[in-house]
Amino acid sequence: MAAAIAGVFQPEMQNLIKESKVLLVGAGGIGCEVLKNLVLTGFSELEIIDLDTIEVSNLNRQFLFNKESVGKAKSHVAKISVLKFNPNVNITSHLGDIMDTKYGVAFFNKFKLVINALDNKKARSHVNRMCLSCDIPLIESGTMGYSGQVEFIKKGVSLCYECYPKSEPKSYPMCTIRNTPKEPIHCIVWSKFLFGQLFGESDEDVSMDEAISQDSSETMSARNWAIKNEYNPRKLLKKVFYDDIQYLLSMEHLYVDKKIKPVLLDEALFNQERVEYSHVPDSELLTLIQCVSMFLDCITPIKQKLEASKNRCLVWDKDDDDFMNFVVSSSNIRSAIFNIPFKSHFDIKSMAGNIIPAIATANAIIAGQIVIHALRILRGKYERCQSVFLRGMPNHKGAVLVKDKFLEKPNPKCMVCTTDGEIILSTDINNLTVKQFEELVLKKKLNVVAPDVLVDGRMIISSDEADEVDLYEKTLAEVGVSHGSRFSVDDYFQNYSIKIMLFQKEKSEEEDPDFEIFGNLEEMNKANKLKNNIAEAEENDEDCLIEKDESSADKVDGGKLKSNEQAQDMNTDKEQADDSIIKEDIMDSDPEVVEMDQEISNEEILATKRKANEAIEDVNGAKKSRID
Repeated sequence: MAAAIAGVFQPEMQNLIKESKVLLVGAGGIGCEVLKNLVLTGFSELEIIDLDTIEVSNLNRQFLFNKESVGKAKSHVAKISVLKFNPNVNITSHLGDIMDTKYGVAFFNKFKLVINALDNKKARSHVNRMCLSCDIPLIESGTMGYSGQVEFIKKGVSLCYECYPKSEPKSYPMCTIRNTPKEPIHCIVWSKFLFGQLFGESDEDVSMDEAISQDSSETMSARNWAIKNEYNPRKLLKKVFYDDIQYLLSMEHLYVDKKIKPVLLDEALFNQERVEYSHVPDSELLTLIQCVSMFLDCITPIKQKLEASKNRCLVWDKDDDDFMNFVVSSSNIRSAIFNIPFKSHFDIKSMAGNIIPAIATANAIIAGQIVIHALRILRGKYERCQSVFLRGMPNHKGAVLVKDKFLEKPNPKCMVCTTDGEIILSTDINNLTVKQFEELVLKKKLNVVAPDVLVDGRMIISSDEADEVDLYEKTLAEVGVSHGSRFSVDDYFQNYSIKIMLFQKEKSEEEDPDFEIFGNLEEMNKANKLKNNIAEAEENDEDCLIEKDESSADKVDGGKLKSNEQAQDMNTDKEQADDSIIKEDIMDSDPEVVEMDQEISNEEILATKRKANEAIEDVNGAKKSRID
């Protein structure tokens, strides 16, 4: 190992490497590479934790695993694999969730350094808070395709993971998914919902009868219809893609002044003989008749899997060929009906699974930078631990690996790493219950694990089950909360506290979510003004619109964009700026929430949206791109 070879490191550094205890959180694509690098560098005291087991789809980039590893715990197999490189390393592996209460402050205090190789925002935020609480250096990392980054986090020294807000996943109203799709992704989402209706448990109903004619006494669910007709492939094909479309066309008001109107496919298509499609590469487009044949072929195998399942319920999985064929064929047939371009099997799999193809070399490069950061941290050279970015394409100087000019200081307004954090919650206290406040606001939005909440000295939420606080079904108004009330929130598990000021707002019937969070009053006022401007511009538009960030599909705000003074080799041309704004939290998004752009024809709306985008930048301030 490198630390054991004379001359590679100074004696003092050799001892630091051998004696420093390091925690690696995550044993996936980056985690496997980091663990291998740590062992080969000479680190001798390691602990690794991961809650996942190995899947076949992991094997193309997670090289510590093989076919015999499938179904086993990632952390345990990774440990066994790297011990072959150096059997003298002391490695402890954990199969578990890093957010479990048994991995608290006492657990984190054992380590000299923590390395994150995670794939979701909630766990990243939790580890960030634990390291801040224990004052332990943290190395944060992520990759997406050919791009990636490494960041150093230390209390009072650098930005923390939550110093700047992350962009939220964009959602789209179900009325568009059901009735007026405009893009391939709309049809893909519809197909996944249809799968859930026919073979699983669906939260959304995309059945035309159910969606449009709720008052009809003759309608039945898609699942019951399919069972009644014994999942006959041709009957199902005609019902979904002909009969339901006929019904849609009868609702003429849906398509007044709309550019996209469904067209009925030739009825003869549904009785045509099957054609071969297996020879078509995944990267190429199928024809309509090939999609019809694929749909007919996949129904019976899926039905057999449904009958063999214990609870008579299937969950869609991108790695199941029959499930994938269902979505590919269904989405393309629906695209043909709405005159939307087809997508290939490869593209649909990426979009339906919310995945960006992982690149093993990108993981390896980022893992190498992580270990370089680790060595600098052990030496106390924090000023040399600037954020490093892996570019998808070389910049004008030919560089693909670039770094910040300086280590960025903590955001003084951060609600996590500053001591006097206070945020504003805008919601309707007559509708939001105490339970929703805990689950949706505190745990899901603010990533609190075990909150204790006081309002005016009275506890309304307790993390201790022994405390008799039975207010969860009451609304905030019913427990005495009013406009201007302040919540004191403490999470003793994370050693994290925050104050929340409440502002009452009336809930719009179509508004989702039921609450908004702002960093301060100025931010809230700007956002409200922005909404009013957009609402005025859109008041004559009849389409189902949602407010969203007009960033392109290639750009997702993840934090703070690099300024010209701070970035080195990154921001001297437009190409660099475009590449440095990297998608964030690709793997943590809710699979039932879909990101997509929206087509708006009204020029006044577009102009207002452009102004809105500028206002949003002013509200959020500078942001930094992160990849998960």
